[in-house]
Amino acid sequence: MNSGYLCIVLHAHLPYVHHPEYEQFFEEHWLFEAISECYLPLVAMLDRLHSDKVDYRLTLSLSPTLLTMWRDPLLQSRYQRYLQQQLQLAELEISRTVQQPALQRLAQMYAGLFRGHLNTYRDHYQGDLLSAFLKHQHTGKLELITTAATHGFLPLLNVNAASVRNQIKVGIDTFTAQTGLQPRGFWLPECGYYPGLEELLKTNDIEYFFVDSHGLLNADPIPAAGVYQALNCPNGVSVFGRDPATSQQVWSATTGYPGDADYREFYTDLGFERDIADLPGFVIDANTRVNTGIKYYRVTGANQDKQVYDPVIAQRKARLHAADFISKAQAQISALSAEMPDIPVITAPFDAELFGHWWFEGPLWLEEVLRLSSSNTEGLRCTTPGAVLDAAPPRLTVQPIASSWGEAGYSEYWLNASNDWIYPLLHKAGAELEKLVSDLYSLNLNELQHRALNQAVRSLLLAQASDWAFILKSGTTVEYAKKRVYDHLARFNYLHDAIRKNRINERYLAALEIMDDIFPGLDFRDYAVG
Repeated sequence: MNSGYLCIVLHAHLPYVHHPEYEQFFEEHWLFEAISECYLPLVAMLDRLHSDKVDYRLTLSLSPTLLTMWRDPLLQSRYQRYLQQQLQLAELEISRTVQQPALQRLAQMYAGLFRGHLNTYRDHYQGDLLSAFLKHQHTGKLELITTAATHGFLPLLNVNAASVRNQIKVGIDTFTAQTGLQPRGFWLPECGYYPGLEELLKTNDIEYFFVDSHGLLNADPIPAAGVYQALNCPNGVSVFGRDPATSQQVWSATTGYPGDADYREFYTDLGFERDIADLPGFVIDANTRVNTGIKYYRVTGANQDKQVYDPVIAQRKARLHAADFISKAQAQISALSAEMPDIPVITAPFDAELFGHWWFEGPLWLEEVLRLSSSNTEGLRCTTPGAVLDAAPPRLTVQPIASSWGEAGYSEYWLNASNDWIYPLLHKAGAELEKLVSDLYSLNLNELQHRALNQAVRSLLLAQASDWAFILKSGTTVEYAKKRVYDHLARFNYLHDAIRKNRINERYLAALEIMDDIFPGLDFRDYAVG
């Protein structure tokens, strides 16, 4: 019998960025970079594990906004253009670095990498990334789950219960429409939980979700095994708590693996080092630079000039770190097994984009962890939360406390002086939408009214994305985040007033439908169903 389980859970999410009104748009590169540096490497990892008949287990949460962007024809076309530009730039770099052998070897590596991405994306999967992950879901080794519609931070939307209900239902409905699957699990955006949220999850046939460590360590009653077992909420929905030890090993910028001096440095990208004239395709509006994906340097030591990256050394280090991770997890399991009557479970949830995007060697590290765990003879096995519940339903019932995995552990990162202005506007719009839908619910509406009501729901959902508050706090693309909130709420207010007055401009409505082309199966009437 296994003496313990390791559940690695990746959460893949990006905000919905879709701008057909522009030929090229800076923030669309968030998606392009993530596909090249995270999602395609993860697909390649899964393909290798499958080919080698490795008996791995992994859980992956896919957000509805990400799924929509993956399958958008315009973004698929623009991503292929991006790959061709990457390849062109890498080939230019091969010529430019002819007198710099170490850099030229890296330029050749990148050219091969970009060529491989183009072949995999365009020729092997015909631009359909979801089909690649579904293939592995169907093997039973990858468990796909989902999250809220636009990743709204649910504890701060709860002033209007319909907003939370709608985020959850539209998210699950979109995932099911795209994948054909009913998700067993649900990733609460930012692991943001408040007591009672599990009732909405149960209504939508969700079996389990995740909270940060303190959500269970301060639960009522406090579980004797802490976060190292699946637990039941009072309504029977199961909850898993994040293990702080494994999280620290991978997340920490100072003590975690990704900060090792031999790994590739994320912040030294060619797009910010070369003259603008030497960066075809990677300068927007003649002066806005973007990342190229070509990075020549390693993390190096503190207060030292950056040294050239050596992929052979970095790969060796990733394998060593994977072995270290498994060894420490095994030690945890052995210690827990001696004290627990039940089989201990280590739950390790991470943002998927850490693996490959922020941490270039992350996919190799993860692959090695899965390989090592599959061949482990000392009792540690990777599994999925669904498999844990199937093997042994939780025996202990607790009430988790309000929590998140953000800084300070609650809502502070999404509610502070930089972004608190958002919420009164969102709450007001949520109340107005609920009243509007309630007033019109039973009326015989024409097609134009129906379309306008659906679009009003979309506009509010897009304004509610947790990403905008996060960006405002982090201070990155602040003006873009502000504009997205203002634009979506302005669209909502126009539609609300136009519907109330029955003066809907069909041409303007059609333009909004093109720009915010998401959630095609949405039905505004669901907003009023309590």
